[in-house]
Amino acid sequence: MIVTITPNPSLDRTYELGTLTPGEVNRAEHDRLDPGGKGVNVSRALTAAGHRTTAVLPLGGPSGRLLRDLLRGQGIDVEAVAISGDTRINVSIAERGGSLTKVNAVGPELSPAESAALLELVREAQKFGDRAGTGVEWLACCGSLPRGLEPEWYAESVARAHAGGARIALDTSGPALVAALAARPDVVKPNREELAEAVGRPIATVGDAVDAAGELRERGAQQVLASLGADGMLLVAEEGSWFGSAPVAVVRSDVGAGDASLAGFLGAGGTGPGALVAALAHGAAAVQLPGSAMPTPADLDPAAVVVTADIPLERPLRG
Repeated sequence: MIVTITPNPSLDRTYELGTLTPGEVNRAEHDRLDPGGKGVNVSRALTAAGHRTTAVLPLGGPSGRLLRDLLRGQGIDVEAVAISGDTRINVSIAERGGSLTKVNAVGPELSPAESAALLELVREAQKFGDRAGTGVEWLACCGSLPRGLEPEWYAESVARAHAGGARIALDTSGPALVAALAARPDVVKPNREELAEAVGRPIATVGDAVDAAGELRERGAQQVLASLGADGMLLVAEEGSWFGSAPVAVVRSDVGAGDASLAGFLGAGGTGPGALVAALAHGAAAVQLPGSAMPTPADLDPAAVVVTADIPLERPLRG
Protein backbone atom coordinates (compact mmCIF):
# COMPACT_ATOMS: atom_id res chain seq x y z
CA MET A 1 0.00 0.00 0.00
CA ILE A 2 1.25 3.46 -0.94
CA VAL A 3 -0.69 6.43 0.45
CA THR A 4 -0.53 9.77 -1.36
CA ILE A 5 -1.15 13.16 0.24
CA THR A 6 -2.23 16.00 -2.06
CA PRO A 7 -2.94 19.21 -0.10
CA ASN A 8 -3.94 21.20 -3.21
CA PRO A 9 -5.66 18.82 -5.68
CA SER A 10 -7.41 19.85 -8.87
CA LEU A 11 -9.53 18.89 -11.80
CA ASP A 12 -7.36 19.10 -14.91
CA ARG A 13 -9.06 20.09 -18.17
CA THR A 14 -6.86 19.61 -21.25
CA TYR A 15 -7.63 20.95 -24.73
CA GLU A 16 -5.66 19.65 -27.72
CA LEU A 17 -5.46 21.75 -30.88
CA GLY A 18 -3.20 22.38 -33.84
CA THR A 19 -1.84 25.82 -32.95
CA LEU A 20 -2.89 28.25 -30.24
CA THR A 21 -3.54 31.76 -31.55
CA PRO A 22 -3.68 34.26 -28.65
CA GLY A 23 -6.50 36.78 -28.85
CA GLU A 24 -8.55 34.63 -31.23
CA VAL A 25 -11.26 31.97 -30.90
CA ASN A 26 -9.47 28.60 -30.85
CA ARG A 27 -11.31 25.35 -31.45
CA ALA A 28 -10.10 22.22 -29.73
CA GLU A 29 -9.69 18.99 -31.66
CA HIS A 30 -9.92 16.89 -28.49
CA ASP A 31 -10.45 17.55 -24.80
CA ARG A 32 -10.35 15.51 -21.60
CA LEU A 33 -10.96 15.91 -17.88
CA ASP A 34 -8.66 14.16 -15.41
CA PRO A 35 -8.23 14.11 -11.65
CA GLY A 36 -5.23 16.33 -10.91
CA GLY A 37 -2.62 17.28 -8.36
CA LYS A 38 0.78 15.65 -7.96
CA GLY A 39 -0.18 13.08 -5.34
CA VAL A 40 -3.42 12.28 -7.15
CA ASN A 41 -1.42 11.56 -10.30
CA VAL A 42 0.94 9.31 -8.34
CA SER A 43 -2.08 7.32 -7.10
CA ARG A 44 -3.46 7.10 -10.64
CA ALA A 45 -0.15 5.80 -12.00
CA LEU A 46 0.21 3.30 -9.15
CA THR A 47 -3.32 2.01 -9.74
CA ALA A 48 -2.63 1.65 -13.47
CA ALA A 49 0.38 -0.49 -12.55
CA GLY A 50 -1.64 -2.72 -10.21
CA HIS A 51 -0.53 -1.31 -6.85
CA ARG A 52 -2.85 -0.61 -3.92
CA THR A 53 -3.10 3.08 -3.09
CA THR A 54 -5.19 5.50 -1.06
CA ALA A 55 -5.41 9.19 -1.98
CA VAL A 56 -5.70 11.61 0.94
CA LEU A 57 -6.83 15.11 0.00
CA PRO A 58 -9.07 18.06 0.90
CA LEU A 59 -12.21 18.33 -1.25
CA GLY A 60 -14.82 21.05 -1.53
CA GLY A 61 -17.72 22.13 -3.73
CA PRO A 62 -19.05 20.51 -6.93
CA SER A 63 -15.54 20.23 -8.38
CA GLY A 64 -14.40 18.36 -5.27
CA ARG A 65 -17.28 15.90 -5.52
CA LEU A 66 -16.51 15.30 -9.19
CA LEU A 67 -12.83 14.74 -8.40
CA ARG A 68 -13.76 12.18 -5.74
CA ASP A 69 -16.09 10.37 -8.14
CA LEU A 70 -13.48 10.29 -10.91
CA LEU A 71 -10.89 8.79 -8.56
CA ARG A 72 -13.26 6.16 -7.24
CA GLY A 73 -14.23 5.37 -10.81
CA GLN A 74 -10.58 4.54 -11.45
CA GLY A 75 -10.49 2.17 -8.47
CA ILE A 76 -8.65 4.53 -6.11
CA ASP A 77 -9.62 4.66 -2.44
CA VAL A 78 -10.23 8.25 -1.29
CA GLU A 79 -9.86 9.64 2.24
CA ALA A 80 -11.02 13.25 2.14
CA VAL A 81 -11.24 16.25 4.45
CA ALA A 82 -14.34 18.29 3.62
CA ILE A 83 -13.47 21.97 3.18
CA SER A 84 -15.59 25.07 2.71
CA GLY A 85 -13.78 26.27 -0.44
CA ASP A 86 -14.08 24.80 -3.92
CA THR A 87 -11.45 22.42 -5.30
CA ARG A 88 -9.56 24.24 -8.07
CA ILE A 89 -9.82 23.60 -11.81
CA ASN A 90 -6.66 23.86 -13.95
CA VAL A 91 -6.56 24.25 -17.74
CA SER A 92 -3.89 23.03 -20.17
CA ILE A 93 -3.70 23.75 -23.90
CA ALA A 94 -1.59 21.22 -25.80
CA GLU A 95 -0.54 22.14 -29.33
CA ARG A 96 0.22 19.48 -31.93
CA GLY A 97 3.85 20.57 -32.16
CA GLY A 98 4.45 19.78 -28.48
CA SER A 99 3.99 23.24 -26.94
CA LEU A 100 1.98 23.25 -23.72
CA THR A 101 0.29 26.27 -22.11
CA LYS A 102 -0.97 25.83 -18.55
CA VAL A 103 -3.20 27.95 -16.33
CA ASN A 104 -3.16 26.72 -12.74
CA ALA A 105 -5.74 28.13 -10.33
CA VAL A 106 -4.52 29.22 -6.91
CA GLY A 107 -6.95 26.95 -5.10
CA PRO A 108 -8.95 27.33 -1.88
CA GLU A 109 -7.64 28.59 1.45
CA LEU A 110 -7.76 25.98 4.21
CA SER A 111 -8.83 27.00 7.70
CA PRO A 112 -6.71 26.00 10.72
CA ALA A 113 -9.25 23.27 11.52
CA GLU A 114 -9.14 21.92 7.95
CA SER A 115 -5.34 21.97 7.98
CA ALA A 116 -5.24 20.07 11.28
CA ALA A 117 -7.76 17.50 10.00
CA LEU A 118 -5.64 16.84 6.92
CA LEU A 119 -2.53 16.42 9.05
CA GLU A 120 -4.42 13.99 11.30
CA LEU A 121 -5.14 11.82 8.26
CA VAL A 122 -1.38 11.68 7.65
CA ARG A 123 -0.91 10.43 11.21
CA GLU A 124 -3.64 7.83 10.70
CA ALA A 125 -2.40 6.67 7.30
CA GLN A 126 -1.29 3.27 8.59
CA LYS A 127 -4.91 2.32 9.28
CA PHE A 128 -5.70 2.58 5.56
CA GLY A 129 -3.28 -0.27 4.98
CA ASP A 130 -4.66 -2.25 7.91
CA ARG A 131 -8.15 -1.89 6.43
CA ALA A 132 -6.86 -3.36 3.16
CA GLY A 133 -5.04 -6.18 4.93
CA THR A 134 -1.56 -4.80 4.22
CA GLY A 135 0.85 -2.32 5.73
CA VAL A 136 1.61 1.14 4.38
CA GLU A 137 5.13 1.08 2.96
CA TRP A 138 5.30 4.62 1.56
CA LEU A 139 3.58 7.95 2.02
CA ALA A 140 4.03 10.31 -0.92
CA CYS A 141 3.43 13.99 -0.03
CA CYS A 142 3.22 15.89 -3.27
CA GLY A 143 2.57 19.32 -4.74
CA SER A 144 2.17 22.89 -3.64
CA LEU A 145 0.68 23.84 -0.31
CA PRO A 146 -2.65 25.66 -0.48
CA ARG A 147 -3.23 28.96 1.22
CA GLY A 148 -3.59 28.47 4.95
CA LEU A 149 -0.82 25.85 5.28
CA GLU A 150 2.58 27.02 6.51
CA PRO A 151 5.81 25.77 4.84
CA GLU A 152 6.49 23.60 7.90
CA TRP A 153 3.34 21.54 7.22
CA TYR A 154 5.27 19.03 5.13
CA ALA A 155 8.00 18.74 7.78
CA GLU A 156 5.33 17.76 10.30
CA SER A 157 3.94 15.27 7.76
CA VAL A 158 7.37 13.63 7.43
CA ALA A 159 7.68 13.34 11.22
CA ARG A 160 4.20 11.82 11.56
CA ALA A 161 4.81 9.35 8.73
CA HIS A 162 8.06 8.16 10.31
CA ALA A 163 6.35 7.84 13.69
CA GLY A 164 3.81 5.54 12.04
CA GLY A 165 6.55 3.35 10.56
CA ALA A 166 6.22 4.41 6.91
CA ARG A 167 8.84 5.80 4.59
CA ILE A 168 8.02 9.14 3.01
CA ALA A 169 8.61 10.59 -0.45
CA LEU A 170 8.34 14.36 -0.82
CA ASP A 171 7.73 16.16 -4.11
CA THR A 172 7.42 19.87 -3.46
CA SER A 173 9.49 23.02 -3.86
CA GLY A 174 10.57 26.32 -2.34
CA PRO A 175 10.32 26.96 1.40
CA ALA A 176 8.19 23.82 1.95
CA LEU A 177 10.98 21.61 0.56
CA VAL A 178 13.72 23.42 2.48
CA ALA A 179 11.77 23.28 5.75
CA ALA A 180 11.16 19.54 5.41
CA LEU A 181 14.78 18.49 4.85
CA ALA A 182 15.67 18.48 8.55
CA ALA A 183 12.89 15.92 9.16
CA ARG A 184 14.89 13.50 6.94
CA PRO A 185 12.44 12.48 4.20
CA ASP A 186 13.39 9.15 2.65
CA VAL A 187 13.38 10.61 -0.86
CA VAL A 188 12.81 14.06 -2.33
CA LYS A 189 12.06 14.57 -6.03
CA PRO A 190 12.94 18.06 -7.27
CA ASN A 191 13.19 19.02 -10.90
CA ARG A 192 16.11 21.07 -12.18
CA GLU A 193 14.55 24.45 -11.34
CA GLU A 194 13.44 23.32 -7.88
CA LEU A 195 16.89 21.90 -7.18
CA ALA A 196 18.53 25.18 -8.20
CA GLU A 197 16.13 27.15 -6.00
CA ALA A 198 16.82 24.93 -3.01
CA VAL A 199 20.60 25.42 -3.17
CA GLY A 200 20.52 29.02 -4.42
CA ARG A 201 22.62 28.59 -7.56
CA PRO A 202 22.09 27.63 -11.23
CA ILE A 203 22.26 24.03 -12.44
CA ALA A 204 24.06 24.09 -15.80
CA THR A 205 25.60 20.61 -15.99
CA VAL A 206 24.90 17.10 -14.73
CA GLY A 207 27.77 17.61 -12.30
CA ASP A 208 26.07 20.72 -10.91
CA ALA A 209 22.96 18.61 -10.29
CA VAL A 210 25.02 15.93 -8.52
CA ASP A 211 26.59 18.55 -6.25
CA ALA A 212 23.23 20.14 -5.47
CA ALA A 213 21.66 16.76 -4.72
CA GLY A 214 24.57 16.00 -2.39
CA GLU A 215 23.90 19.25 -0.56
CA LEU A 216 20.24 18.30 -0.04
CA ARG A 217 21.42 14.99 1.40
CA GLU A 218 23.76 16.82 3.77
CA ARG A 219 20.75 18.87 4.92
CA GLY A 220 18.67 15.77 5.66
CA ALA A 221 17.25 14.11 2.54
CA GLN A 222 18.15 10.43 2.50
CA GLN A 223 17.80 10.13 -1.30
CA VAL A 224 17.43 12.72 -4.05
CA LEU A 225 15.63 11.73 -7.25
CA ALA A 226 16.21 14.72 -9.52
CA SER A 227 14.37 15.16 -12.81
CA LEU A 228 16.50 16.92 -15.43
CA GLY A 229 13.81 17.15 -18.09
CA ALA A 230 14.74 15.85 -21.50
CA ASP A 231 18.29 15.17 -20.24
CA GLY A 232 17.18 12.38 -17.90
CA MET A 233 17.08 11.68 -14.17
CA LEU A 234 19.60 11.47 -11.38
CA LEU A 235 19.47 9.40 -8.18
CA VAL A 236 21.86 10.28 -5.36
CA ALA A 237 21.78 8.11 -2.23
CA GLU A 238 24.09 6.74 0.45
CA GLU A 239 24.50 3.53 -1.55
CA GLY A 240 25.67 5.37 -4.67
CA SER A 241 24.69 7.70 -7.49
CA TRP A 242 23.20 6.86 -10.89
CA PHE A 243 22.22 8.79 -13.99
CA GLY A 244 19.71 7.61 -16.56
CA SER A 245 17.85 8.62 -19.70
CA ALA A 246 15.07 7.27 -21.88
CA PRO A 247 14.41 8.07 -25.56
CA VAL A 248 11.11 9.74 -26.47
CA ALA A 249 10.05 10.01 -30.09
CA VAL A 250 7.26 12.57 -29.71
CA VAL A 251 6.24 14.58 -26.64
CA ARG A 252 2.46 14.90 -26.55
CA SER A 253 2.01 16.31 -23.04
CA ASP A 254 4.33 16.52 -20.05
CA VAL A 255 1.53 17.15 -17.53
CA GLY A 256 1.95 14.60 -14.75
CA ALA A 257 5.08 13.01 -16.24
CA GLY A 258 7.12 13.70 -13.10
CA ASP A 259 4.35 12.22 -10.98
CA ALA A 260 4.32 9.09 -13.12
CA SER A 261 8.09 8.88 -12.62
CA LEU A 262 7.72 9.03 -8.84
CA ALA A 263 5.03 6.34 -8.96
CA GLY A 264 7.33 4.12 -10.99
CA PHE A 265 10.18 4.71 -8.54
CA LEU A 266 8.10 3.90 -5.45
CA GLY A 267 6.34 0.96 -7.08
CA ALA A 268 9.75 -0.58 -7.84
CA GLY A 269 10.85 -0.35 -4.20
CA GLY A 270 11.97 3.27 -3.99
CA THR A 271 15.71 2.71 -3.91
CA GLY A 272 18.59 1.78 -6.22
CA PRO A 273 19.18 1.75 -9.98
CA GLY A 274 16.29 -0.64 -10.68
CA ALA A 275 13.84 1.88 -9.23
CA LEU A 276 15.48 4.61 -11.34
CA VAL A 277 14.88 2.51 -14.48
CA ALA A 278 11.21 2.21 -13.54
CA ALA A 279 10.98 5.97 -12.92
CA LEU A 280 12.43 6.78 -16.32
CA ALA A 281 10.23 4.25 -18.12
CA HIS A 282 7.10 5.69 -16.52
CA GLY A 283 8.09 9.29 -17.27
CA ALA A 284 8.94 8.53 -20.89
CA ALA A 285 5.62 6.75 -21.38
CA ALA A 286 3.63 9.55 -19.74
CA VAL A 287 4.89 12.33 -22.03
CA GLN A 288 3.66 10.39 -25.05
CA LEU A 289 0.07 10.26 -23.72
CA PRO A 290 -2.63 12.96 -23.94
CA GLY A 291 -3.32 15.41 -21.11
CA SER A 292 -2.39 13.99 -17.73
CA ALA A 293 -3.14 10.38 -18.70
CA MET A 294 -1.05 7.91 -16.68
CA PRO A 295 0.76 5.02 -18.36
CA THR A 296 -0.22 1.37 -18.00
CA PRO A 297 2.32 -1.49 -18.07
CA ALA A 298 1.62 -1.89 -21.80
CA ASP A 299 2.91 1.66 -22.40
CA LEU A 300 6.27 1.06 -20.70
CA ASP A 301 9.54 0.23 -22.45
CA PRO A 302 12.12 -0.33 -19.69
CA ALA A 303 14.48 -2.01 -22.15
CA ALA A 304 15.01 1.38 -23.81
CA VAL A 305 16.15 3.00 -20.55
CA VAL A 306 19.88 3.49 -19.98
CA VAL A 307 21.11 3.85 -16.38
CA THR A 308 24.75 4.13 -15.41
CA ALA A 309 26.89 4.77 -12.34
CA ASP A 310 29.45 6.42 -14.66
CA ILE A 311 27.82 9.83 -14.46
CA PRO A 312 28.66 12.32 -17.27
CA LEU A 313 29.47 15.18 -14.89
CA GLU A 314 30.58 17.63 -17.58
CA ARG A 315 27.51 17.16 -19.78
CA PRO A 316 25.67 20.49 -20.20
CA LEU A 317 21.93 20.49 -19.56
CA ARG A 318 19.62 21.77 -22.28
CA GLY A 319 17.50 24.86 -21.83
